[in-house]
This record gives sequence, structure tokens and C-alpha cells, in this order.
Amino acid sequence: MAQGKVWFIGAGPGDPELITVKGARLIKSADLIVYAGSLVPRALFEGVTAPAIDSAPLSLPETHALLRDCALSGGLAARVHTGEPALFGAVREQAALLDADGIDWDVVPGVSSAFATAAAAKVSLTVPGGPQTFIITRLSGRTPVPEAESLPRLAAHGAALAVLLSASEPERVQAELLQGGYTPDTLVVLGHKIGWPGGEVVRTRLDGLAQAARSHGFTRQTVFLVLPGQDLPAGASQSRLYDPGFTHGWREGVGEGQNSGPGPQED
Repeated sequence: MAQGKVWFIGAGPGDPELITVKGARLIKSADLIVYAGSLVPRALFEGVTAPAIDSAPLSLPETHALLRDCALSGGLAARVHTGEPALFGAVREQAALLDADGIDWDVVPGVSSAFATAAAAKVSLTVPGGPQTFIITRLSGRTPVPEAESLPRLAAHGAALAVLLSASEPERVQAELLQGGYTPDTLVVLGHKIGWPGGEVVRTRLDGLAQAARSHGFTRQTVFLVLPGQDLPAGASQSRLYDPGFTHGWREGVGEGQNSGPGPQED
């Protein structure tokens, strides 16, 4: 019997329609589904005949045994994670056990809650003439964060920034961001349970972050997007890509301000 395979699949932030076409196809064709029940919507498995097992009460060895036995019997196992598997996930340790057993595995990316929050708030993370870098991080807690990646040090870059997995300490998030150099009036978007029924977006200033989180009861499943540069005048923060005078590999610029540059796929 040919050996099967394990697919780690990013389910996105909660909206069943925010899974990739590939991820949905693999789930439908799977012989076994193991999913993070506290954060992955059951609606993803409607009409699916394969057994779907919630991994929340399982240990790593127990989860591995399910995936291993399915693959060794020639089946396709779908290990469904919330959001994007490469961000604060547990793929590395699961993959190491599969490698030790000689089992093939691969990953299907998903939509991070950080990007879903930006979409729900209708904001751009990078701004022409403003921040060109986006940082995703978390507070140090039971899971430590290297000192070089502490929130104040990252805030010192002045980049757009998303703080995940830190909703229980909004006062600390606010204090460390201010300590790092963001101005008190910096726009912050709070995305609570984005993609889930009752999900909510709240806009506030950085110096009102903690009060906004507390007053709305956002104690978990909340993304803090810190967005400097959002107040730049529209005329000063337009992409040059579609400027009539901007020349690139797919269009010749015309008139004043003609300038060469990369094509659309590179900018």
C-alpha cells in the first residue's frame, strides 16, 4: 500500500469563505481531519464525510498518532490550523514527528487575522510616503520573546505593526508601544473575532488603546494594528505605480515627471 500524506492547512481567521480553494479541496478529499476546535469553524466541514476530530483536548503525541496512522494506511490527513500556519503555530513540532516517521507532509497557507483585520477596517498597512514595513509580533508571556524583539524595540522602527495573542494585557501593550516612540495620536485598529459572528472593528488613538479594549470587553481573540502615517494627505501618499508619468516594464510614462521603475509585479 502506498503511503499517504499529511497536509497542514491554514483555515483563516474564522470566516469559512476565507480559506484557499486548495485548502477547501484538500479538506473535502481528506480521509481524516484533525482541527483546532476552539478557533476553526465547523462550517468548513459541512458535507464532508471524513471524521473530523477536535485536537483541543489532545496532546502532541495523541495528535501525531492520528495523523501518522492515517498516512501510514495510505490516507490523506488534513491538519487544519487557524489563521496562517507559519505564524505562532505548532507546525514545526508536528512536522518533526512526521519526519522522524518518514511521513510526507506539506503546507497550505491561510489568511492571518492581522490581514483580515486590515481588510475589515479598510486600511492599508503600508503607505506611500509613510511606513513601508509591517511587523507582526506579540507580547512576551508564557511564551518568551527575545529581548531584541521586545515591543518597545520594535516600536522604535516606526513601522506599521500588529500585536497578536496579547489581548489580556492591553495596558501593557499601550505602555510599551508609547515607550518605543509611537506618538499618542497614532491610529490603532482593534479587530475582535474578525471573521466570526459578532466580530467587531474599533478605531482609536494609541493613548486610548487600553480603555477601548476594556470598555468593549476585548480580552481575547483581538488584533491590535498600529498604523502610523494614516493621516498623510492623499496627494502625498499615492502610489507612483499608476502615475501617468511613471514608466515601468508594462507601460511607457508620458508627460512631466516621467521616471522609470519596476513593473506592477515588483512594486
